[in-house]
Amino acid sequence: MAAHLTLRDREHLQRLMKAEKSKAQIARLMSRHRSTIYRELRRNSDALGYHSDRADWLSKRRRRRCHRPQKLRDLDLRLYVNDRLRQAWSPDQIAGGMRVEFPRDQQWRVSAQTIYSWIKRSTCRLGRWLRLANRKPKSPEKSSDYVSICGRPTIINARRRYGDWEGDTIQGRRKRSGLVTLVERKSGLLRIRRITNLRSATAISMAEHCLADLPRALRHSVTFDNGPEFAEHRRLTEKLGLAVYFAEPYKAWQRGSNENANGLLRQYFPKGIDFKRVTAHEVARVEKLLNERPRRRLNYRTPLEILATRLCRN
Repeated sequence: MAAHLTLRDREHLQRLMKAEKSKAQIARLMSRHRSTIYRELRRNSDALGYHSDRADWLSKRRRRRCHRPQKLRDLDLRLYVNDRLRQAWSPDQIAGGMRVEFPRDQQWRVSAQTIYSWIKRSTCRLGRWLRLANRKPKSPEKSSDYVSICGRPTIINARRRYGDWEGDTIQGRRKRSGLVTLVERKSGLLRIRRITNLRSATAISMAEHCLADLPRALRHSVTFDNGPEFAEHRRLTEKLGLAVYFAEPYKAWQRGSNENANGLLRQYFPKGIDFKRVTAHEVARVEKLLNERPRRRLNYRTPLEILATRLCRN
């Protein structure tokens, strides 16, 4: 990674210039790209030539100037913001209020993010006036028997058997309802159930309902998204004998089959839909449509045909 020239570098450069070295030679001797040397001499030379002390001073002056001045250094502006914070205004309301109160004065243009940054740096504990000041961020619920996808056996990763599932939820309007979705990794069979809330007990209950009617040979494991709605996963192990694994945070590709299925479901249930207004019959209809759709990776057979053949062999 390139670094700025220091005063010592510039003194070295000045000596090489006096020795009448070419710019290309100087670049090699200083282990710098020649464009760095050309740029340094162009910016920091004057009528008397190149002098290291003056070059260093010019460079530092430019760097100081390139930083934008902090708007909240202005006393009147700070008092305005401080006063409204004490009235429990949010930074967004303060920024918007300025635009209305001072429509033509660019000095009174501060973004909400600038106000948040100022609050964070302030030593006056201004953050206590924010509405969410005392709210602690929630950490995902994880039990002691949480097993990462890294511990999943090779037989699952290679899709060598039937009965290994991937699971997730699709959230509805305002995150108040949704779908539990489960996909069998080898056949692509999809199971979906509607849920009226996203609590863990509800999601796990519906996941159990999705798989309970399947034969034991089709219930080996399930890999869930790393979300709190699956915190009570041990219930699936106790009731159905499933081994449960969790994908790593922000790595949706580790459940690629499930992510693809959720994308297909959005064709029927677009974002913002209220699943409380969707009937169980409609959910079952969509599940049937997708399970009867031919897949190229299955040589254009359907997931239902693949599993029907598998069950007949057993």
